[in-house]
Amino acid sequence: MILAVLQARMTSPRLPGKAMAPLLGEPMIWRQIERIRLSRTVTKLIVATSIDPADDPLASFLVARGQTVFRGASSNLTERFTRCVEAAGPVTHVVRIKGDSPFVDPGVIDTAVRLALASGAAYASNRVRRSHPKGLEVEVVTAEALSSSAAQTDAETAARTSPLAQIRAQPDRYPQAHCLAPRDLSALDWRVKTPADHAFAKAVYAALHAADPGFGMQDVLDITQGRQDLARWAA
Repeated sequence: MILAVLQARMTSPRLPGKAMAPLLGEPMIWRQIERIRLSRTVTKLIVATSIDPADDPLASFLVARGQTVFRGASSNLTERFTRCVEAAGPVTHVVRIKGDSPFVDPGVIDTAVRLALASGAAYASNRVRRSHPKGLEVEVVTAEALSSSAAQTDAETAARTSPLAQIRAQPDRYPQAHCLAPRDLSALDWRVKTPADHAFAKAVYAALHAADPGFGMQDVLDITQGRQDLARWAA
């Protein structure tokens, strides 16, 4: 099974509650879920959040919509991620996606997963060698590598690093494969972290979603080219 884990929380210093921020009539988290579900390679999707009461509205909304949710320690992202994977059942590969990415591209997910499968790499991503816009990051790791890394990472390190940091840092131990965009777009940042980013996401969705809910990276690039109000996010 290929498991996608979407990590999301309600706490954000610059845009509190952004996971539930409205995006064309639905919370942003739901728009991300819709797009991940368009992937052809992902078998199952779980949203991982914390047991912090601040995340109760997020978890309640998702459960009411029938989305599987895992809740873990608020202070240890790595522990929350690994336990989520363990609770999912037999898994061969895990796809990690972060919750500030409403433009997560199903096509990029599939490319990364297929690269991981074809190469046999323990870790495949477009994050180590960046060429996609920020906000389109996809990391694919084998369950075996994740388990091995968790076993060798001490609790203090795990609590202060991202779940796959130790794997990224050890390419000799965990062979890597790199997913590259047709051209270098790494200077672009399409993550939603501020009210201005949220306004950008709303404008793009208003322009593209009705015609194609699974619009891709190139569609976003095209729309930004012709809009002066979106020039900040254009290539």
